[in-house]
Amino acid sequence: MKKITAPDITALKGQRKITMITAYDYPSALIADAAEVDMILVGDSLGMVVLGYDDTLAVTMEDMLHHCAAVSRGASKALIVADLPFMSYHESVSQAVSNAGRFLQKTGVRAVKLEGGRPYCEHVRAIVNAGIPVQGHLGLTPQHVANFGGFKAQGKTAEAAAGLLEDALALQDAGCFSIVLEAVPAEVAEVITEKLDIPTIGIGAGPSTSGQVLVFHDILGLFDKFVPKFVKKYAHIREDAIEAISEYRREVSVGDFPGAEQTNHMNADELRIFKDMLNK
Repeated sequence: MKKITAPDITALKGQRKITMITAYDYPSALIADAAEVDMILVGDSLGMVVLGYDDTLAVTMEDMLHHCAAVSRGASKALIVADLPFMSYHESVSQAVSNAGRFLQKTGVRAVKLEGGRPYCEHVRAIVNAGIPVQGHLGLTPQHVANFGGFKAQGKTAEAAAGLLEDALALQDAGCFSIVLEAVPAEVAEVITEKLDIPTIGIGAGPSTSGQVLVFHDILGLFDKFVPKFVKKYAHIREDAIEAISEYRREVSVGDFPGAEQTNHMNADELRIFKDMLNK
């Protein structure tokens, strides 16, 4: 089965909508790949969804490398994109290139994503020049949540929208193969998508982007601590899981589990010999 590459994703703009899902482990990657999504993002949102942090800022390179390797073992076709976590590329261009390279060397992912616009174009250009595809990320960039004062939509004024467009064009010029637009007005996302030659991947950015991304746990209804307005639940597995585990607890408590179907028995002759051994 041919692996999807970053150039494949770029070439899809204008051909059909692109599908991307954020997943964090081996079984999730198996499911996403079986569903034939184009890309799997191993997002630093794992800090909130998997590790229980309040935001993404505590996620480390070691966390990301661990989860990216697991996802890589599960996905045979989708392009796997790794988030560069907070402070893994901010100190210098050389730091950005080094950490981006660790993902490709140690985990099997074939692209990285970083947050921010024009201030990080030099970083993007250097990573791309090192042979590593880069996906940009504009709008609500969770690593900048302290500056935003919370998880708030971006680009809501004319000036802010113009700034996002300038950032997007600059990232494209720096070599990004696609750009995630998160929590921006649909009208702004539509203009940015029209102005770019590379695809935009929307999350809370309306229907006019080149593709969409949602988190695995949100799609399946597995996570309810924080559910953004832009999430659509396609299943409600959390409720089903609670019901199933509650039934398991009840059956164990009254002695109904394990039953005959879940029980192994010793050969009668061997059991007799065993009992004789105990009596000696």
